[in-house]
Amino acid sequence: MTASGEAIRVDDLVVRYGQKTAVNHLSFSVKKGEIYGLLGPNGAGKTSTIKALIGLTERDSGTVEVLGRDIDSDAVWIKGKIGVVPENPVLFDSLTPNEFLELVASLRKLPDMKKTRSLVTAFEFDEFMDTPIASLSMGNKQKVTVIAALMHGPEVLILDEPFNGLDVRSVRIFKDLLVRHTSGGGAVLFSTHIMDVAERICNEVGIIDQGAKVAEGTMEQLKASIHGSTLEEVFLKATNMEKEIDEVLKALE
Repeated sequence: MTASGEAIRVDDLVVRYGQKTAVNHLSFSVKKGEIYGLLGPNGAGKTSTIKALIGLTERDSGTVEVLGRDIDSDAVWIKGKIGVVPENPVLFDSLTPNEFLELVASLRKLPDMKKTRSLVTAFEFDEFMDTPIASLSMGNKQKVTVIAALMHGPEVLILDEPFNGLDVRSVRIFKDLLVRHTSGGGAVLFSTHIMDVAERICNEVGIIDQGAKVAEGTMEQLKASIHGSTLEEVFLKATNMEKEIDEVLKALE
């Protein structure tokens, strides 16, 4: 069982697609009150891990628990406790944001739309609420996804490249909401390629490559053990990308 201080626990997770192993015996945990950054190169297995966490991808082996409940036996309960921003969100293009968010509220059996309206105003989205989703910009579609993930006050947030397309103001508001969320005991699993953002807001980071964990710790621990002055340097060294980049640059001389 998950320890009382843990919001997410992944043990020995394996995900395969045919002959390809996308996630290779991966284990990590996300504590309550923590933003945990799951980082890795393209194709490292981050999105497959997140899909396994929310029940969208079958696991070949391993266990996944959210708030002490197993994803296999308590999937419906878990979905009521989490908010998800996927890397490639699927929205109903024929609906307006107002209609879509009302649908989400109905499915989640929310008593009112008060929190939703507050989020809409915070992200300066009021003027787009009656615009068909199909005609929205990428950034405004992302705002709809973010609001839908936050509107029910989830205990656990699972975010895959959540800042895609967002303007600077919205990114700042979202980051501050994440910090506020964890200060109240909530937990965040956060996957991104934006190293400076991860370095500023994550309490702990796990770096994966080819589906396996290659480094984990706080910023201070990682910088000390891998000898990097920034998270970007740590990331490049842990994934052996620093040597590859040096070779590429030498070939261009």
